[in-house]
Parts: sequence; C-alpha cells; structure tokens
Amino acid sequence: MSRFPELLLGGIAALLLASSSVSAADVAAGEKAFGRCKACHAVGEGASNRVGPHLNELIGREAGTVDGYSYSAAMTQAGEGGLVWDEASLKDFLANPKGLVKGTKMAFAGLKKDQDLENVIAYLATFSAEAEKKADGEPKQEEPEKKAEAAPAGQAPEPTATASAASPAQEPGAGAHFKLGREATEAEVAAWDIDVRPDGLGLPEGRGTVAQGQELYDENCASCHGDFGEAIGRWPVLAGGQGTLTDERPEKTVGSYWPYLSTVYDYVRRAMPFGNARSLSDDDVYALTAYILYLNDVVDDEDFELSKDNFASIKLSNEDNFIDDDRDSEPHYARDIEPCMTDCIPGKAEIKMHAAVLDVTPENAGDDDAPAGGID
Repeated sequence: MSRFPELLLGGIAALLLASSSVSAADVAAGEKAFGRCKACHAVGEGASNRVGPHLNELIGREAGTVDGYSYSAAMTQAGEGGLVWDEASLKDFLANPKGLVKGTKMAFAGLKKDQDLENVIAYLATFSAEAEKKADGEPKQEEPEKKAEAAPAGQAPEPTATASAASPAQEPGAGAHFKLGREATEAEVAAWDIDVRPDGLGLPEGRGTVAQGQELYDENCASCHGDFGEAIGRWPVLAGGQGTLTDERPEKTVGSYWPYLSTVYDYVRRAMPFGNARSLSDDDVYALTAYILYLNDVVDDEDFELSKDNFASIKLSNEDNFIDDDRDSEPHYARDIEPCMTDCIPGKAEIKMHAAVLDVTPENAGDDDAPAGGID
C-alpha cells in the first residue's frame, strides 16, 4: 500500500472543470482526500490562513497573493513572474512542488497519480468562482440568508443562547455571582471528560488493528509525520530514537521517550489530525495507536489488534525512567515557606543552551528554507 497521501493531488485536479480530464474527476473522492490537507490548509466558508494559505478562489489566482499570509520569496517571485494557478500549473506543482517553484516552503513531496490530482482539483474548484464560470458560463449565486421565523401573534420570541439573565450581576468581589451561563449538562461534561489513565481507566470500548491503522495513518498523518514516522520538516518525529536519550540531542519519540501508551491514545484522540481534531472514531484511535506501536517495534505483527481489553498490558520502553512528582516533600513546599533566595551562585546569569538547539523553537521562521507545509 502506498504510504504517502497520494489522493491529495487528486482532489485538486477538479479546480478546472472546463477540461475533459477534470470532467471525469470525482469531487466526493477529492473531498475525502482533502482531509489530509486540513493540517495546513482551510477551504470553504470562513476559511482562513493556517500553516499554508486558504484555498478559496484558487483557480485563476496569481501565486503568492493571499492577503495576510507570509509567502516564501520564491513563491512571491513566481507570482510576479506570471505564475497563475490553473489545472496545468496545479498539477505540476502538486506532483513536484519544489520542481515547479524552487525554494517554496511547501514540504509536501508530491503526488504521482493523475486521478488523485484530478479529484482534489475538482473538489477545490467547487470553491472557485472562476472555475464555475468556465463550467457554467456564469458565477454561482450565493443563497440568501435565512430570516429568523417570526413568533406567533401574542407569543414572545425565543431567547437567544447569548442572552444574559434578567437579574443584574453583583459587583465583582469575593463570592460574586455574575448570573451568566448555566450549569453544564451530564452529556456536555462527558464530552470533555475523556482523559485516560496509564492503567487504562477512562478508555472507551473499541478496537483496531495495525493494518487498519496504516490506512488511517497514510490518509491523515503521513503528510506531516512522514511515511514511517520520520517526520517532514519540523513536524514531530513519531518513531525511532531508541538509545539516544543520553545523547546531546536526543530523539524523543513514542518508542524512545514516552512513558505510557495512554498518553499516545489520549493525545491522538484529542488533537489529531492537526486541523481536524476529534474527527476520528474511538476504533480509529485504537487502530492508529496500534500502528504507532508497530512503527516503534513495540509490536511486530500486522494483524495485532489493540483494544480496551489488552491496552494496559502494553508497556513502553522508557516507563521506568519516569518518577512521581515529589516536590511536596521538599522543605519549602512542606513548610509552606518561601524558597531560599540567599547565598545564590555569584555572577551574572548565563545562557547555557538556546531553545533552537533543543529543537523546540523553529529557526528563521520567515526564511525561504524554513520547512513548512501546504500549498505556498
């Protein structure tokens, strides 16, 4: 199975509906494939710039011209030199971004299948008035906003969710009650109360195999984290690094550093895929977690199935090197006194290491060679 988000380019092919190749494109397939692009790009109503610029009105747009987005100098110069996004230029760029625009910040390696390109372009074309003019002969008319329904005669209109309570708020101070909002319902609390303990407490019912996780990873994760968890640009590395924790620059991955599998599950469930968080089912998260274990050689069977039943039996290699936080036993905590600030080391404070050296702060964020993602 291909390990790279090949369908990404497929949806973009639909951007030019006038050509015969685009007419055969599958917009629905392009929309599904665009899920991989959401980590860097937004499209549709209310879309804004993310890691990459928004993709509304892409067809017919001069390269490097979205307001408020910081382009690489290479992309800006390409636009000034006459590069305009149409089917041909998008296909070339999405197949080999750095081949068309050398110096682009887009870290995506490119798609190779024409059908994938056509599908994604077809999907993006539905958000481009220029493409619709070519297809229909006239721009698409926006639907008028729906008016609020009038309340029956003699009946007061329903209050809005943002309406404040009738009684006035108390003055700020100890015990003040501003009479705003309401108590959360049990269902609302349950939706946020999803933390998982290392012993598995809090895990939902579900299951997923390594093979299922590989499919999900290719579709949702590989564009940022690499085909094998090696990462692209400055996105986090997920696999490898075993034995490097004592090095000057250790490789901190799930396999080399993370203490508990529950942390992996909980993080994927809450925050991934980037830009489309909470879109995965519980079974999807089990499958992705199983595949991350496979990438880190914690399991070696593609048919391995992770579930609530066997979850707590999986141990990560660095678990024993994490210890309980015992700071409460230190004197200035135990006695609730201020820490000692006398007899300190003399001399001016010195910088021992910069965050960029630790690889937690990107360097030259605005430079041409600073890795980033998405269509530049």
